[in-house]
Amino acid sequence: MNVEAGAAKLRLGIRGLRAACAAVEREIAASTTPGAVLGVLHQERDWYYAAGYANPKRIQGQPVSTREETLYDCASLTKVVVTLPLILQLIDDGVLTLTTKVSDILPSFGSTGKEGITVGQLLTHTSGLQADMNLHAQGWSREQMWDAVLASPLAAKPNIEVIYSDLGYLTLGRIIEKVLGMPLDQAAKQRVFDPLNMRHATLTPDPEQTGYAATEYDETVQGHLCGIVHDEKARALGGICGHAGLFATAGDLLLYARMWLGQGTIPAAPHTEVTGHVSRILSQAAAGTAVRTHTGHIQGSNRGLGWVLKGDKMDASGDWMSTGCYGHTGFTGTSLWIDPEFDLAVVLLTNRVYGGRSTSVAQLRAQVHNALTGAVAK
Repeated sequence: MNVEAGAAKLRLGIRGLRAACAAVEREIAASTTPGAVLGVLHQERDWYYAAGYANPKRIQGQPVSTREETLYDCASLTKVVVTLPLILQLIDDGVLTLTTKVSDILPSFGSTGKEGITVGQLLTHTSGLQADMNLHAQGWSREQMWDAVLASPLAAKPNIEVIYSDLGYLTLGRIIEKVLGMPLDQAAKQRVFDPLNMRHATLTPDPEQTGYAATEYDETVQGHLCGIVHDEKARALGGICGHAGLFATAGDLLLYARMWLGQGTIPAAPHTEVTGHVSRILSQAAAGTAVRTHTGHIQGSNRGLGWVLKGDKMDASGDWMSTGCYGHTGFTGTSLWIDPEFDLAVVLLTNRVYGGRSTSVAQLRAQVHNALTGAVAK
């Protein structure tokens, strides 16, 4: 992959693009992650850089190199790439509102003080729901696990703090299935993946196929998870969940980012002129509202609907991205960050949990985002 050609295509400074790629290579050399794919979108032009190994021990001891098309377990990117757009579409459709009470859709949720919790509070992690729950080690059936999620008590009073909650997005996924009358994976495919031509994106990967980046070693499979969701809750629930379970390529995620840069529009093929009627995934109103702060009253927090905004404690944008940027990370080592002011989107996919959960790509994200934002000439 020629970095000089990439800089010319993207209309970015060569120094910045080289610096971003060099940062990726340093972390691979330091064994932070066995490999990575970097995807960059600028002024409707995309470019990819793949380095290292998707699976160091995949086939008869022969390592499998990363490629542009390598599928990564996106972990919590599922929240903003699957669950968020589907909920926003249902609001666009007049079926839900941000103030719809969850218990009006899922009556069993309306217990233990949760009667007034709203869809909007789940989206912004201000519902007061606890962050997590051990579902996978109880010997429960799938329905018992769902019953436990919906019956879980509050950890705090609503709307006074941000508690980043997988349970909230599990519940949102359940709302989508109830309202649309179809499984979440089908809804995502019909309403998001197919319209955006996200050809590889899926909640139902086939572990028998090749092309997946391996994640953590797991005793139950006597090997590294590959094409099997890493998140234990999602795995126990069959992988089709609102908080985790998405597998996608960097190209899939840049198509999704392009839609957000277009304020909800379905992107045309790159470098083609769009005329006439513009199709949409989301209304301009929904796309705009989602990236405005909804937690300004909570100290140390700056969250939109689903998205992490500049200055939030989970902000991974680095130093140079603008105050209008937004994004999200995934536990396995994935991230997506979008900056409309610079017409820039960055996907960084790593499998940093391959050697365990102690390594971090937080500094790598900041370094890559700084380098690429610094490469934008305005």
